[in-house]
Amino acid sequence: MSLKTSKKEKSITAYSMAFMAFTAVWGFGNVVNGYRYYNGMGVTFMWILMFAMYFVPYALMVGELGSAFKNDGGGVSSWISHTLGKRLAFYAGWTYCVVHIPYLAQKPTSLLIALGWIIFGDGRVGENGWKMFDTGILSQIPTAAIIQFLGLIVFFLTVLMALRGVTFLKKISSIAGTAMFIMSILFVAMMIAAPSVTGKVNWSSIDWSWKTFMPDFNVNNIMNIAILIFAVGGCEKLSPYVNKMNSPSRNFPKGMIMLAVMVAVCAILGSIAMGLMFSGQPLNNEFVTNGQYLAFQKIGEYYGLGNSLMIIYAVCFLIVQIAVMIVSIDAPLRMLLDNSDPDYIPNRLAVTNKRGVYKNGVLMVSIAVAVLIIVPGLGIGSVSDIVDFIIGLNSICMPLRYLWVFVAYIALKKHSERFKAEYHFTKNKKLGMFVGGWCFVLTSFACVTKIFNVDGDYFKFIMNIMTPFILLGIGLILPMIARKTNHHFDK
Repeated sequence: MSLKTSKKEKSITAYSMAFMAFTAVWGFGNVVNGYRYYNGMGVTFMWILMFAMYFVPYALMVGELGSAFKNDGGGVSSWISHTLGKRLAFYAGWTYCVVHIPYLAQKPTSLLIALGWIIFGDGRVGENGWKMFDTGILSQIPTAAIIQFLGLIVFFLTVLMALRGVTFLKKISSIAGTAMFIMSILFVAMMIAAPSVTGKVNWSSIDWSWKTFMPDFNVNNIMNIAILIFAVGGCEKLSPYVNKMNSPSRNFPKGMIMLAVMVAVCAILGSIAMGLMFSGQPLNNEFVTNGQYLAFQKIGEYYGLGNSLMIIYAVCFLIVQIAVMIVSIDAPLRMLLDNSDPDYIPNRLAVTNKRGVYKNGVLMVSIAVAVLIIVPGLGIGSVSDIVDFIIGLNSICMPLRYLWVFVAYIALKKHSERFKAEYHFTKNKKLGMFVGGWCFVLTSFACVTKIFNVDGDYFKFIMNIMTPFILLGIGLILPMIARKTNHHFDK
């Protein structure tokens, strides 16, 4: 019986792992963002460079960490706790939690934009706001501020669902997420086939010379490396599955190489598909806001399907993003608070309601997200500029959590004799520490340089600096609050 159980537990193949990782890491929006921020087809070379020099070693390091600490669920804070102690583990958990705040602040606006495409069939929300705001007293208020206020309402409705422990959305979002994944692959296939099938686009619209696919290594492109790192990060979610594979030392790296090939093919072919559609068109902030919907609208036109593909994609996007918001409110808090240490976390944060939701933690996150929704609407003039700004802010903040992965890996290799892993990215201690250090330095460089990519806008520059410093800084004072309040609270 135990033998059968063992075989069932270790049933994940390299192909299964690659597919699981692909759906977790990659999304169609990454194609749009890469195409926009690297000014078209030049992003293809950058994708290849990013996969080879960053994503593959990153994923393989995560595999070794997950294998070494297989009984800890694969959490980054648990890896740090084992290798560097509880204090740094708290800071890792705090970082993982708070970097989701700019991510959450982006979602309500994205939801409203998707809703606008479903209702109106165009990008008016992402460009100038809904036409109903052009008359009356609302015409005196900046459209961006109105959209952000509506986004705030959407966010608080989502918070109420999170507090009620809504679980039915997980099943719906799983179906919608699968549909989005299928549609993303379908888009690439249909677009590549369009020149020969529909005759409405032509391969000659792309300049196939070498210079088209090579980006200019200028300051702006260097600053946008954070966009690509943000796109490919997050594979630490897969670490719990490493030891459930058949022969992980052979099949996990095989699965990760397959993943890199799958993502690279989708990124490159997706970029070519975008080039067929949008070659010669201006790639401004409105393209970032509406590009994915324009792409599905255009391919519907090519095949005589009207707006149907775009509407299906927008509806799926809407459902998935609501679920993602709920999970992004709840899951990081659970990672931080489920086994909270009273030396570092005030007990009041760990109070749950009758549904097991950390209500004070949710309140803390909600206040921070509300600020990040409202403030950009006061200082940035258009919705598309806000979307562009929040994407940039996310690419500064979200990769900060990846830094702890590399710190944990360096510590693991330094003390490799203390930890046993069934899978090894490399058994060479110095090589492992060097690769971990390389990924740490590249991620840090990308986050810091992206802060300055504001085109002379001092408001965005100040927000880029203050947001990560304030969010991370709160984590420095929480242990002091815990020492002063926990004993009193326990009474």
